[in-house]
Amino acid sequence: MQNYQLVLASTSPFRQQLLKKLDLPFVTCSPNCDETALPGESAQDLVTRLAETKARSCHPNQPSLVIGSDQVCVIDGEIIGKPHTQEQAIKQLLRQSGKAITFYTGLAVYNSVSGQCMVTLEPFTVHFRSLSSEMVTAYVAKEQPLQCAGSFMCEGLGIALFERLEGDDPNSLVGLPLIKLVSMIESQGITVLG
Repeated sequence: MQNYQLVLASTSPFRQQLLKKLDLPFVTCSPNCDETALPGESAQDLVTRLAETKARSCHPNQPSLVIGSDQVCVIDGEIIGKPHTQEQAIKQLLRQSGKAITFYTGLAVYNSVSGQCMVTLEPFTVHFRSLSSEMVTAYVAKEQPLQCAGSFMCEGLGIALFERLEGDDPNSLVGLPLIKLVSMIESQGITVLG
């Protein structure tokens, strides 16, 4: 069995924190990837394509399993990205108020030896409370979720924005579906518990 290095194709501190939960050594690389959606591309197709592109864009110098991930938020059928400004974050959160919003996370594991790339999609639905402008403004000022799809950090104070969560893996909401990742890397010979 090949002895693989684990590589996370992401500079996201959130994804790095999630991967640390598995207590496996890993390195990171900055993926080289244009994240622009193709004309007519669905949210599901976009995130799976980008996850695979990110994983394949890293060229490790030893046998590796490279993990790529991408996430988008869909509001009223529209793909929504990171807000980048307080004003946009407030606008996004008010738009989500009282609604069920689906997040799609694409996950890819690229085997640098075999050239095989496994790709999967993890949907996760967030049911938002009815939010006032004051609540949203206070939240954004406190947590500054400007680099987060959906304008919140569920691992922090953002949990107070929700009525309930619906999905198989709450880690996918942060950007890295660990349950599916464990299965994928174990199928390539890395043992998580052992």
